[in-house]
Amino acid sequence: MTDLHESSGPDAALRADIRRLGTLLGQTLARQEGPPLLDLVEEIRALVRSDAEAAATRLAGMDVTTGTKLARAFSTYFHLANITEQVHRARDLRRQRATQGGWLDQAAKLIAERGVPAEEIAAAARRLAVRPVFTAHPTEAARRSILSKLRAVADELDAETANAVLYGASDEGPTNRRLAELLDLLWQTDELRLDRPDPTDEARNAIYYLRDLYAAATPQVLDDLADTLRGLGVETSPTARPLTFGTWIGGDRDGNPFVTPLVTRDVLLIQYEHGIQATEAALEGLISEVSVSRRLRAVSLDLSASLATDLDALPEVSARFRRTNAEEPYRLKARCIKAKLANTRLRLSRGTPHVPGRDYRGSAELIADLELMRASLARNSGQLTAIGRLATAIRTVSAFGLHLATMDVREHAEAHHGVLAQFYSQVGEVTDYSTMPRGERTKLLAEELAGRRPLSTVDTPLTEAARKTFNVFGTIREVQERFGVEVIESYIISMTMGADDVLAAVVLAREAGLIDVHSGRARIGFVPLLETPAELNAGGELLDELLSMPAYRAIVAARGHVQEVMLGYSDSNKEAGITTSQWSIHKAQRALRDVAARHGVRLRLFHGRGGTVGRGGGPTHEAILAQPYGTLDGAIKVTEQGEVISDKYTLPSLARENLELTLAAVLQSALLHTTPRQPAEMLERWNETMELVSDAAFRQYRSLVENPDLPAYFWASTPTELLGALNIGSRPAKRPNTGAGLSGLRAIPWVFGWTQTRQIVPGWFGVGTGLAAAREAGLSDVLAEMHRNWHFFGTFLSNVEMMLTKTDLNIARRYVQTLVPKPLHPIFEKIEEEYERTKSEVLAVTASPALLENSPVLQRTLAVRDTYLEPLHHLQVALLRQYRDSGAAGRAVATAPGGRRAPGDGTALERALLTTVNGIAAGMRNTG
Repeated sequence: MTDLHESSGPDAALRADIRRLGTLLGQTLARQEGPPLLDLVEEIRALVRSDAEAAATRLAGMDVTTGTKLARAFSTYFHLANITEQVHRARDLRRQRATQGGWLDQAAKLIAERGVPAEEIAAAARRLAVRPVFTAHPTEAARRSILSKLRAVADELDAETANAVLYGASDEGPTNRRLAELLDLLWQTDELRLDRPDPTDEARNAIYYLRDLYAAATPQVLDDLADTLRGLGVETSPTARPLTFGTWIGGDRDGNPFVTPLVTRDVLLIQYEHGIQATEAALEGLISEVSVSRRLRAVSLDLSASLATDLDALPEVSARFRRTNAEEPYRLKARCIKAKLANTRLRLSRGTPHVPGRDYRGSAELIADLELMRASLARNSGQLTAIGRLATAIRTVSAFGLHLATMDVREHAEAHHGVLAQFYSQVGEVTDYSTMPRGERTKLLAEELAGRRPLSTVDTPLTEAARKTFNVFGTIREVQERFGVEVIESYIISMTMGADDVLAAVVLAREAGLIDVHSGRARIGFVPLLETPAELNAGGELLDELLSMPAYRAIVAARGHVQEVMLGYSDSNKEAGITTSQWSIHKAQRALRDVAARHGVRLRLFHGRGGTVGRGGGPTHEAILAQPYGTLDGAIKVTEQGEVISDKYTLPSLARENLELTLAAVLQSALLHTTPRQPAEMLERWNETMELVSDAAFRQYRSLVENPDLPAYFWASTPTELLGALNIGSRPAKRPNTGAGLSGLRAIPWVFGWTQTRQIVPGWFGVGTGLAAAREAGLSDVLAEMHRNWHFFGTFLSNVEMMLTKTDLNIARRYVQTLVPKPLHPIFEKIEEEYERTKSEVLAVTASPALLENSPVLQRTLAVRDTYLEPLHHLQVALLRQYRDSGAAGRAVATAPGGRRAPGDGTALERALLTTVNGIAAGMRNTG
């Protein structure tokens, strides 16, 4: 089922494995469905290459059952191609590591060459705080059942390679038999979900990756970091937390009615259960290995005293272990820790109070117990184990805690004002809170925060919606007391447009007892989320206003003088286009950096990046290095979601590489990018040019999205109405009460629709007009200079180039001609015109004859994928027309109570369509 015939070149081994799996897939199709299906697949592939029109006609006349099987065949091929590419990417990285060192080695070499003093490196290491944040944003179309089988395919390919290294040329027979078995199971597994997942389902999915990260990649990376810093003359404590993990799952309430206080508690309980299991597994390794006898080596007095206290408090530790490990204090201490973990699990399940010495609340006491063991070993001839196995365990526990990932809570700004309007109405002081100008509301809330009176009581009446919003703060307090303060640290305010939006959340937190300005207590920090170009451009002023308020500044002081600000890539792109979005975010970082420095505050930026370039995606390492100077002093948070999570973290070796490259880029930026790389006059010239490019691109983009016919065109030319039926996330695709237009459509379905039809407007539209404006202003040389010397601009154009390559307007034209009424066709003509302009202008700036000229392997990979994607597109167009003509599109919106899709209400036609959606998502490597 593949025609990758080249047997030489840098990607020959990859092509051979894809060809092999394609052949095995063909055998599966013949075995499971009969030879006619395999013959049909080959016929369609050949027809697409020779006569696209004939292929489209053939597919348009195909019955739904056959079309579904055909779509599944191509979709399965893409899944196999994807996992094989991941396997080979991991192999290439391992070879590169063996010859050139890892990302941290490369960063260390640059740091050493620059001659950075050890004390500066040590200070940067102490500030290092990288946090990938897993979100439930629905962009992973593949089910866990599919992904787990693909992981098994990867394991088989890797095991075969390992055996070949150990024993010479290997026999492919056993591997092929196992692969054939997996492919049969893959074919027999339904790729479509029966029902929409709830937040606890989403949490379990994230935990699957977190447990894998706990077991292998994270310990390796943290050990590598410690070794790298040691090589630079810096010793670090194992209890340092340069890498931690975050989650929005169970805490992101913005637009998701299914995230309730009960869900938050349930998700944290699930995380804790798995965190305890992961820690127990780590302890088993210590018990097995650290068998030091006190009859041969001394033990520190504090460890002996701690062990005696534990044994008195923990009758659960069995008499057998007390006897057999009586002279092995490290083993016995580890068994006591396991007993405390078991008691912690029991306490959480029963809801009983924490008992110090018998169970753990949070991770501090657990880490302290492990530190006692490490320190004793270090002082008693066990230095290698102290900096080896024990240090690795402590670093890993410090990274994950018992909770695995720290939960962020997020809510829309207006929800907080809705609660406060009712509070103020009850106290009778303000009757027009909802209509107050922002300035007056800010003054009111600042005075409220500085005061001492309670604004509410337990009896204050609230509407159901307001009560739900306010109860979240009580839930935060409750779960911190139950699980430990580290389980929730940040409260994010979506659509922050003024200081009053942040203060509103702070006042509600004070009412719930989380904040006390006068005593210096702040159990959570507050994070404005800047999502539109206007708010990004005003971000510096907003932060300055907040930090100038003594009461708010006291809260920041209580949080260690750290202020977090989140930057929204998705919505800013949807509103303003990729050029203005990226430029606004870049400028916002500069402004926020300068304001934070003036106020003596450390800035932690939280980058809300999606998987696609249209939602801020792209290579992480390059994106970090492209940040403005001084914005990364060691702390950064970045969202990880959907197919990006599976792409980065499914294979342990890729997970290790992705974590390491992020740490390396942040360390490098913190030490080597603290001042401008270019002279001030050059930066000023680039800024002025970028402003011109952005303004022209913005006008062109807005001329498209403000076209009153665009909503009709978008819904007609794309399969976006099917996204809800994919059941890939708990959150609704549209914001509530926003009507049928595009304004309330979330960024994910917006990108999804354009991507499925290969128009990919969010990834490039307007760029050509912007670059042309600069060229026409005589700035061609400046653009070329920016491309050569400005990391931000070079990365921006590289990502746009990728999106232009993935765009295929010949395929898009098929959607338009078949599905879109003729009066709307001028919109497609506008898209075509801007595409050609953008392609031409990008190539002019990069001085390249073709897109991706410097990436021939990627060029070839995308070209091969198109051979398999095109039949899926033709089939999707034909099925969409049938679907809409039959009225199925209207019937398919049936929902169960609460807005959920009812299980089992899809038709065969809808199922066929969803299969094409899955296949195209796999072929494009993203959904939204």
